Amino acid sequence: MEQIRRYFEQHFKLTDKDWEIFASQLVRQEFPKKHIILKAGQTENFLSFIEKGIIRFYIPKEASELTFAIAFDNGFVSAYNSFLTKQPSTYHVETLTATALWRMSYDGLQTVYRETKIGNSIGRWAAEDQFLKKTERELSLLNDTAEQRYLRLFSEQPKLIEKIPLKYIASYIGITPQALSRIRRRIYL
Repeated sequence: MEQIRRYFEQHFKLTDKDWEIFASQLVRQEFPKKHIILKAGQTENFLSFIEKGIIRFYIPKEASELTFAIAFDNGFVSAYNSFLTKQPSTYHVETLTATALWRMSYDGLQTVYRETKIGNSIGRWAAEDQFLKKTERELSLLNDTAEQRYLRLFSEQPKLIEKIPLKYIASYIGITPQALSRIRRRIYL
């Protein structure tokens, strides 16, 4: 839990009282590798902080799955549109490695907003961070080559990316596994 506090304190000045309220709303859960945390059709009830692990978001398709987001340690994860609207998710959320999450319910988050001085600022910052990441990814898909997208992911998470099956990386950067193999051969020659 201290990992979350350190994460926040990089951006905000937390009082002990604010932290106590925030921490009281958190529950730690562990999930094995390849565990579906949320299935399409279910409603997201939690905003989670990844203590350790890798999580992917994907749309199930008959022929192949479409991985559209990957989340790593020290970040927040949620089927956020479902969490905010209380509508069923249209995608799955799955662990790619053994994962430990600190989870807060929607009602718990509302308590943090109401009862702390810093809660609304943290919420706004987290929402803005998610928006910026989503926008960056969309622009990358429109402007960058597949090789550039692969190299960026590799430079941002070099050790963790080795734990992700290549078919998910290929889907995430918008290419086939065969095209990714060609890119990797070209890079590592």
